Amino acid sequence: MDLSFSKEQEEYRQHVREWLTNNIPQGWGTPEFNWPDDEAERGKILREWDRKLYEGGFAGISWPKQYGGQGLSHVEEIIYDEEAGKLNAPSGVNVLGKLLLGPTLLLFGTEEQKQRFLPPLLRGDEVWCQGFSEPNAGSDLAAIQTRAELEGDKWVINGQKVWTSFAHHADWCFVLARTDHELPKHKGITFFLVPMNTEGIIVRPLVQINGNRDFNEVFFDNAYIPKENVVGGINNGWKVAMGTLGFERGTLALGRQVRFQNEFNTLARISSSLKKSEESYYRQKMAELFAEIRILRYHGLKTISQLLNEGKLGPEASLQKLFWSTMHVNMGKLGHEILGEQGPYIGKESIGRGILQEIDLGSRGATIYAGTTQIQKNIIAERVLGMPK
Repeated sequence: MDLSFSKEQEEYRQHVREWLTNNIPQGWGTPEFNWPDDEAERGKILREWDRKLYEGGFAGISWPKQYGGQGLSHVEEIIYDEEAGKLNAPSGVNVLGKLLLGPTLLLFGTEEQKQRFLPPLLRGDEVWCQGFSEPNAGSDLAAIQTRAELEGDKWVINGQKVWTSFAHHADWCFVLARTDHELPKHKGITFFLVPMNTEGIIVRPLVQINGNRDFNEVFFDNAYIPKENVVGGINNGWKVAMGTLGFERGTLALGRQVRFQNEFNTLARISSSLKKSEESYYRQKMAELFAEIRILRYHGLKTISQLLNEGKLGPEASLQKLFWSTMHVNMGKLGHEILGEQGPYIGKESIGRGILQEIDLGSRGATIYAGTTQIQKNIIAERVLGMPK
């Protein structure tokens, strides 16, 4: 199998690298960057980056031109992700719109929905969040209780969502709600597009253990939305949502691999400075991590091949999600071991500016979102290996 890139693709890589080098905000990813405490100001900075990406031709790289994309292939998209990972470029504030909703609309949306929502999404004019999980419906997503009832030409939504990333910045939310209580739980769900300025919607930020404030609770109290804001048909939301989660589980693996490699390099540097690399135990653990990061890259290349050949991701995406989320947790654990008694301290003055602590605390959430580790194993067993339930 030839895993190399063509001459034209390598030229595109050079173009991406030069653009990112010239446009990433000065000091980004370092203590010198003036990152404001105010969440609204942070949102402005990230939204400006989304607009800059669009103007530079790096938003919707593989999307059709008629919807604001660049009309290139998934290979060019992956090349951008790799180079962005190497330079630790910002992700922007519209990650969920670009990564999840956009591909979902391209696959399930009507022509009117594609024309209406995709161009402003890419421009950074409209930021999206994801309204799936609920207090009693996380791993068992089909147990959602948020309901939507049709009244004339409006849907009325009532319920609660939780762990809603970027809801405090978002203009829109793609929401799963139950529209038929008589059908089996996987059948009576519909996928909605909801304006966040709708009367009856309340957003409450949640502060995480690492101090970040990316997640939110979202409450819907008689929130009326247009009848036509349904994707994929009434009571067909589970199928649409599984497509969305497939994109979340399987894409950006090569970009992640590069970012994980950056973290590994930091881990190796700190291990060496603390003389831990002189111990065989830590050398072995570091070697295992290095090999797993390389494996993740090959998983990512396989995913790209599947996208290019089939145009979509199958249940095999769960293999990738299970692998990288588990590997990242192990990296965090090893970092904590290497730091020893200094491990609990987080701050710019801590060893490595707190990067290893961030990995240790932040990586565990990845074994839960987009389907828990246990859910991924069930999907792999039943839908990939064909084992009985």
